[in-house]
Amino acid sequence: MIFKNRVDAGKKLATALTDYKNQKDTMVVALPRGGVILGYEVANKLNCPLDIVVPRKIGAPGNEEFAIGAIAEDGEGFFDDNTIYSSNVSQEYIDKTVKTEKVEANRRLVTYRGNRPPLDLTDKTAIIVDDGIATGYTMLAAIESVKIKNAKKIIVAVPVTAKDSIETIIPKVDEVIYLDAPIFFGAVGMFYTEFNQTTDEEVIALLQKAQKLSTT
Repeated sequence: MIFKNRVDAGKKLATALTDYKNQKDTMVVALPRGGVILGYEVANKLNCPLDIVVPRKIGAPGNEEFAIGAIAEDGEGFFDDNTIYSSNVSQEYIDKTVKTEKVEANRRLVTYRGNRPPLDLTDKTAIIVDDGIATGYTMLAAIESVKIKNAKKIIVAVPVTAKDSIETIIPKVDEVIYLDAPIFFGAVGMFYTEFNQTTDEEVIALLQKAQKLSTT
């Protein structure tokens, strides 16, 4: 399945989540940056609030787009030990990258959320949305971030996912919803005609727009 862009993917994903429409205890939790575009479409369709968690991918040396792990907002790490070992990735590199990504995660939280109160998911159903799942480590970190915010139910919703990665995620949450899980999976961007970089300004604008909609 090929999506035109993230807006198209978000609208299609929203149709698979209509059971949660108008549920007052439900919140869409998107992963910046690209996931916020889909998250906005889903939240708008379901008539529920939109917020974010900011896990950070730990990329491989020389190939930052290939995740060898990720960290949750509280700093807990999820790592591909086999790849780290086989690629001879040093602990020094991992420690340095984790430190850098913690700083960036905090920057994004402050920048994107502004003066909002801390995210509290107590007694809420959290629908975690992203534009796709490749290795799955960033999503695992996002799930951890949501768990520590006391969500009563966690749903992962993505338009496309690597088949083996989703198998590791299913036991971690209450429900997983996806539109396509092809056997051959290279990168998330392969399943989009347009897969442009999302900017900080776009994320902030969508979060503000969603906030206004949820209070009217």
